[in-house]
Amino acid sequence: MKRIILLTVFMVFGLALFSGCAAVKGETTGEYIDDSTITTKINADIVKDPDAHYFKIEVTTTQGDVVLQGFVNNRNTEARLVAKIKEIRGVKSVKSLLKVEEKK
Repeated sequence: MKRIILLTVFMVFGLALFSGCAAVKGETTGEYIDDSTITTKINADIVKDPDAHYFKIEVTTTQGDVVLQGFVNNRNTEARLVAKIKEIRGVKSVKSLLKVEEKK
């Protein structure tokens, strides 16, 4: 009987501990945007871009910090993509490691 009571007390404390995690960050469930959602939106913007959609651009998002790697046709395309990405909700920073593809 004591074992059941002790186990119940631990479960209550455990649930209280885990339920407070969102409040510690100051985010509600509706405000939280995860990295995969951000990456999906960025990839959609890349596909819609008239100059970048045919280039291989890798997007990595970690806690709202975005890193772009790959190639673009010119620096104007890179600047336009970075500006669009910065407008996406949840993006904290954008680091571009994009290279201009040499024309042959």
